[in-house]
Amino acid sequence: MIDRLDRFPPALNALLLGCSEEDARWRPSEADWSIIEVVCHLVDEDLDDFGTRLRLVLESPGTDWPRIDPEAAARERGYRERRLDEVLRELAAVRRAKLEWLRTAIDSDFTQAAIHPRLQHPVHGAMRAGDLLASWCAHDALHLRQVAKRLHQLTDHQAGDFKVGYAGDW
Repeated sequence: MIDRLDRFPPALNALLLGCSEEDARWRPSEADWSIIEVVCHLVDEDLDDFGTRLRLVLESPGTDWPRIDPEAAARERGYRERRLDEVLRELAAVRRAKLEWLRTAIDSDFTQAAIHPRLQHPVHGAMRAGDLLASWCAHDALHLRQVAKRLHQLTDHQAGDFKVGYAGDW
C-alpha cells in the first residue's frame, strides 16, 4: 500500500498534464468539485487527515485527532484560486514527506487503534492504523475516479454539438 501511495502523485500528474487552469476550475454544477478542488483536498487530506491521524495512532494513540471539514477548507483555503501545477507539486512534496516517515514506522503495530472523533463509540468508532493506511489508498482511488469523471464531463461539455456516447457509458 505504501508503494501505491507513492505512485499516486506521478499518476495524477500524468493524467492532468496539459490541463489548463480554466479546465481545472470547471465544475459541471455548483454542487460538484472541480479538478483543482479535488487536488487541493488531496493535499489537505495528507496533511490534516490520513498522514497525521495515522502517525497519531501509531505514536500517540490516546491523542485526540484534529477535526477536519473538507467543505469548509475548500472555501476558507481558496482552493479554486490555486494554480494546478503548484498544487500538484505540493501534493508530491507532502506525500513524499509523509511516506518517508511511514517507511520508518513500517515495523509498528498496525493493529493499534484510536477512536475516530465523529464515531465516538468505543468499539465501532475504533480505527486501527492498518484501517487508516488502507483507507488512504482507497481515498486516492476514489478521487482518481472523480478526476477521471470530471475529465469525461469536461470533454462532453467542450464537445458542443458533438456526442461522446461512442466512448461508452460512464
